[in-house]
Amino acid sequence: MRTHFAVALSTLLMVSQAMQLSAQARHEGGSRPSPVRPSPVIPHEPMAREPGHTAPLAEPGRPPATAPYVRDGHWYGHAAPDDPRFHLDHPFQSGHFGLVGPSHRYAVSRFDLAARHIWLPGGMFEIADWDWPVTTPWCWTCDQFVVYLDPDHPGWYLVYDVRMGEYVHAEFLGG
Repeated sequence: MRTHFAVALSTLLMVSQAMQLSAQARHEGGSRPSPVRPSPVIPHEPMAREPGHTAPLAEPGRPPATAPYVRDGHWYGHAAPDDPRFHLDHPFQSGHFGLVGPSHRYAVSRFDLAARHIWLPGGMFEIADWDWPVTTPWCWTCDQFVVYLDPDHPGWYLVYDVRMGEYVHAEFLGG
């Protein structure tokens, strides 16, 4: 019985590692930008959009991004302020996450991939279901993350992966 369990566990770990390596290889050959910096630059907070400028910012000369990302202080691919996916009847229903911005880097202390939940020191977040595929190549156990308040979508936060240079929308579920 123990032998069967050990074999099953070993197989599961090897498949999991192969899937992560495969996702990283796809990412490196895909259309997502791959910032190559010895020490990642943490971007400043995104600015709210001017009235009338609702289209996502696109990087000149590049195809549309498959994942929202930050390069040289510009937040590319951010959804329009009037996007109905971001409407919350009760923004900040679970309170506010206190330590946001580039001076606060976090490691994920726990995660539940099935529920799209991550725990950072200070609280739990649920990643937006439409942004969840962006996180496929992210390493929840080894990457660092920065949390920003979303200036265009009340009640939402932006969880930025320092290594990948990408971000997703998340709702704070409390401490």
